[in-house]
Amino acid sequence: MSYTGPDFDPPPSRRFRRGPLTVALAALVPGALLGWAVYATVGGSGDDGGDASASAGTSASASSLPPSSPGTPSPGGSDGPDGSDGSDGSDGKKPSTSPGATSPSAPVGTGPLRGKVVVIDPGHNPGNFRHTAEINRQVDVGTHSKECDTTGTSTDDGFSEAKFTLDVAHRMRAFLEGQGATVKLTQDDDRPFGPCIDERARIGNEAEADAVVSIHADGSGTGNRGFHVILPGSVDSGAADTRAIVGPSRALGERIAGNFVRATGNGPSNYVGGGTGLVTRKDLGGLNLSTVPKVFVECGNMRDSKDAALLTSGAWRQKAAQGISEGIVSFLRG
Repeated sequence: MSYTGPDFDPPPSRRFRRGPLTVALAALVPGALLGWAVYATVGGSGDDGGDASASAGTSASASSLPPSSPGTPSPGGSDGPDGSDGSDGSDGKKPSTSPGATSPSAPVGTGPLRGKVVVIDPGHNPGNFRHTAEINRQVDVGTHSKECDTTGTSTDDGFSEAKFTLDVAHRMRAFLEGQGATVKLTQDDDRPFGPCIDERARIGNEAEADAVVSIHADGSGTGNRGFHVILPGSVDSGAADTRAIVGPSRALGERIAGNFVRATGNGPSNYVGGGTGLVTRKDLGGLNLSTVPKVFVECGNMRDSKDAALLTSGAWRQKAAQGISEGIVSFLRG
């Protein structure tokens, strides 16, 4: 996610030795993240960094489903940046909805998530760059006002965050509908721009979603690698009151983080989160205005060449979608 567009410059982070990160990681998630910590200690390379202000340390477990869960789309397919051929988990089709409508979901299935509603928020809209005046409009996010939306970031060769998030959302939708869930997207490139961050939150709230996940990719500096899950902090100001969702959102984020590591083999961010893969924030309107469990997932850093190689791979996006989806399933099944 690019907070000010493609030229987002993240705040400086403090780097420290791997030992404390491994300890924090093992304390956080004794399952899949512990496996990553062992790998990083024994066979990994490079120095991990951390953000001293990021939250760390929790005893919740990131239990996960077996790799071959029912309803999992077959991996593989297109490795091209567009990932639109439908053979690798995405449907490759535009919905027949009017602008501004959420995308339709398949009929309720008979799987373990029957009766559950999941809202997927593909970060940014591919058309945002054509509507700069509209997306720069200020909206109320409870604690303050900020832009309706941004264009998002991109890889150095031009693969946009908006295309990435929509592709991952399609793959997740296929997986979760296979599990019986009712799945709604906040946008499916079916409107000129947006929705604004306040409307994105409202879509999840009005759907009475059991879980909402906003998909993003970061726009940080070269050498900053890995994923992180952003959790809502406790906010009670104006239209924002997250106190009731802080706990369940953390549980959702922990399940997603653990399953993301297991499905992709990629470790947590080395520049925020202190190696835990979790960051708590109080400034994001999409979280502040949510009344249902919600997290953001920054799947990797588009401005680092190694992460970009993953993010532009259809096969890797399939793994990322599976990891996030299995985390959602694990959370919803308890």
